Amino acid sequence: MATIAEGAARAERFWQRMAIGLAAFIILGFLQFALRGFVDPAKAPWWVHLHGVAMLAWLGLLIAQPTLEARGHMGLHRRLGWAGAALATLITALGIFAGLASLVLHRFPPFFTPAHFLALTIVEAIVFGWMVMAAIRWRGDTQWHRRLMIGATIVILEPALGRLLPMPLMIGWADIPVGLIQLAVVGVIALHDRRTLGRVHPATKALAAIVVVVRLSIFLLGLAPPVAALAAKLTGG
Repeated sequence: MATIAEGAARAERFWQRMAIGLAAFIILGFLQFALRGFVDPAKAPWWVHLHGVAMLAWLGLLIAQPTLEARGHMGLHRRLGWAGAALATLITALGIFAGLASLVLHRFPPFFTPAHFLALTIVEAIVFGWMVMAAIRWRGDTQWHRRLMIGATIVILEPALGRLLPMPLMIGWADIPVGLIQLAVVGVIALHDRRTLGRVHPATKALAAIVVVVRLSIFLLGLAPPVAALAAKLTGG
């Protein structure tokens, strides 16, 4: 019994560390960008600040949930889970709104075409929300639930990566390094699977597939004439 309990505690520590690592990476990406003078937070629209607060709340929740589970506070864990569903819905809606508003106000990065930026923001926001809802639906299966929750955050690593990678030098092929870094994070989970389960869990394989499909979808939609037409209409082009 002690061995089983120790194994469960190690598993919770792994997911807690994954959450802390992702949160630290995302915060670092945005913080260093502001400190280097590339953005003036005081001049950002209110909805940008609201989206940032919602994302910070999400990262805090991502860290809190495995911590609560490790300490046996399952009642609070479940209640926060439902709060997380509402928060994920808000983040999805804000992500879509922010993408559309950024195009209208011409606040999108110059190294993205309007069509690519539109595809990027819409696809990532929708997939994030879908993965969180799938995780909640699969909450009875701990292995799938954990991986889908972490996976949803991996999918939206791109904004932080865009502030750390030399994006102006990667015009047209930025999805490749972004996708490879996201797959590397999934690879950390795969290594954990091999150590603890003796195999890569199907949910981890699903995460890798989702990352690839998301990056391909963004690239292809960014080239699609209907998306380009909509983006041109939003930008007034």
